[in-house]
Amino acid sequence: MSAELFLELGTEEIPAGFIPRALKDIERLLRQELENARIAYGEIRTFATPRRLAISIAEVARQQQRQELELTGPPARIAFDTDGKPTKAAVGFARTNGVGVDELQTIETEKGTYLFISKVIEGGESAEQLPEILPRVIGKIPFKKSMRWKDLDIRFARPMHWIVATYGGEVVPFTFGDLQSCNMSRGHRFMAPAEFSVNGAEDYLVKAEEHYVIPQIEKRRQLISEQLEALATELGGKINPDAELLEEVSFLVETPQALAGTIEDRFLQLPPELLITSMREHQRYFTLIDDNGKLLPHFITIANTLAKEPKVVVAGNERVLKARLSDAMFFWEEDQKKKLESRLEPLKKVVYQAKLGTSFEKIERFSELAIGLAQALAPADLELTKRAALLAKCDLETGMVYEFPELQGVMGREYALIEGENPRVAKAIFEHYLPTQAGGELPSDDVGAFVSVADKIDTICGCFSVGLIPTGTADPYALRRAAIGILAIILERGYEISIPELVEKSVALLEVKLLRPAGEVTDDVIEFIRLRLVNMLTGQDYPTDVVDAVLSAAFTEPVDAVERVKALAALKGREDFEPLAVAFKRVGNIIKGGVEQLVDPALFEADCEKQLYEQLQQVQSQVAELVVGRNYPAALEAIAGLRAPVDDFFDGVMVMVDDQAIKNNRLALLTSIAGLFKGVADFSRIA
Repeated sequence: MSAELFLELGTEEIPAGFIPRALKDIERLLRQELENARIAYGEIRTFATPRRLAISIAEVARQQQRQELELTGPPARIAFDTDGKPTKAAVGFARTNGVGVDELQTIETEKGTYLFISKVIEGGESAEQLPEILPRVIGKIPFKKSMRWKDLDIRFARPMHWIVATYGGEVVPFTFGDLQSCNMSRGHRFMAPAEFSVNGAEDYLVKAEEHYVIPQIEKRRQLISEQLEALATELGGKINPDAELLEEVSFLVETPQALAGTIEDRFLQLPPELLITSMREHQRYFTLIDDNGKLLPHFITIANTLAKEPKVVVAGNERVLKARLSDAMFFWEEDQKKKLESRLEPLKKVVYQAKLGTSFEKIERFSELAIGLAQALAPADLELTKRAALLAKCDLETGMVYEFPELQGVMGREYALIEGENPRVAKAIFEHYLPTQAGGELPSDDVGAFVSVADKIDTICGCFSVGLIPTGTADPYALRRAAIGILAIILERGYEISIPELVEKSVALLEVKLLRPAGEVTDDVIEFIRLRLVNMLTGQDYPTDVVDAVLSAAFTEPVDAVERVKALAALKGREDFEPLAVAFKRVGNIIKGGVEQLVDPALFEADCEKQLYEQLQQVQSQVAELVVGRNYPAALEAIAGLRAPVDDFFDGVMVMVDDQAIKNNRLALLTSIAGLFKGVADFSRIA
């Protein structure tokens, strides 16, 4: 026997960003509670709008599962005294587990005789457990920010107004704060605020829609998407793709209605990114583009009510947008009265970070790093890189970026183009902020890439140098993202950049700011970046042990490291890899740290020693040449050819013999074999 459990929490408007995580947490917590209570259950569905979080669990068992327990207690020698009477240990074990002392048994184990209890706990009624489970779950739901209301000793994302809790159609009775659970939900705040009764999820979904509420997130999102497409087609364009905005807006409404408005022509002279950002970030408007990607003079807003007079609603949105874009137009015109470069001087008074100095000081540091990268990788772009680094942060002092911080880089690019700067310099001002997220767009030009890498490595080294190091999930300066960005750029563009050299140079430029020893900072940053590469590669489905083996052996140039990972991963995919790995791991295990001496063929006693030595000599120079040329697949293939003579060696002789000279000579031979892998991979780490 089973029945559906349904729970709905009615609240004030919950921030859209809180809802997806809250639904996952409600499901997780309810699963845990039901499993701990030994209550079987079936399919779980979740629903949400700004004013409600709901969950339906099908086939929740009416009865808890029967539990058979076998419990081991204290040793028999301390559970009974010399007269065979139970001690406090035996009495306590029996009392704790709800049995009499006469029900205690003994069991023989490897450690001796112990007290033992075998008992069966019959399952109780699920309906008796749920009034305790549900309020406990509600109280445990975590939010980034929560609040209290009235004089209640409870917290939630927003004040709660009702709780629906039913099991098999019957109310699950409990109190949370000053609310008593019931079976009465509420409709749309404005269009149908009346209560309606709930008898399970299907009944809830039908009645909610009758009251202008669409609880299914996917259905609401699809409805919004269809309305957007229909309006865009009607206006002769298409929606500017924005999956994140669609997701956010779907959590801002209970019954959506798409309405289109017009952007005044005079505002279209503003950069498209400015228009899009202003409408997206501040108004949650969707923008329209033509087939060539050009912005059209229209926007679409998603209302939370079915407007009786859509024109009035649209006119109100157009007035709000006009005011905001008028401000943007003012800043656009005012900013152009001063050259970008003239804004460098004010940056000398802008604190970048209290312990790391001003924004101007940061520009000086990463400019030198960027110039060094250009000199090494693209000398022809040296002057462009120098100019781009100098201007990269100047738009921070513009009125537009002060008003719209998310447009930093965008406005610098636009103003640079207006001033006649080289287009690659202008592009670099924008692209040096890329990527803005994991997997995001990367700089498309060397100039922007050099400045981006330089800026990011200065940020990481600067923070590490003054003790601002990420801990756990806390990373206020987004250093993990910066490190991933550096690696993504290097790998995408195939730069031969030594991470240790780059870090050492960056730390040296921070000399007057260091609050920790330079060597310690350098080592920590290199390891921090190495671990980011480990995560990136394992996230791309390379075997964890392969990535660990390669990056533990050597980590200098990321491109080189990835080539080694690919080669070793391919080798591991071969059918004969396991015996190969066993053979070479055995070499590493025997030599430990290795023996630093030349191999003396005169000390060989067996043919297997001579044969291994001869083949090693043939392979050594070949492998060295292949490694220098970074032909790692061929190098590993050549090393793999030593497997048979290595096996024969271990079968034919004992390494750790009493004769010290022979033992050391054999260890030296194996050390030479292990040396073939040096800088390629640490085979001892292969699973």
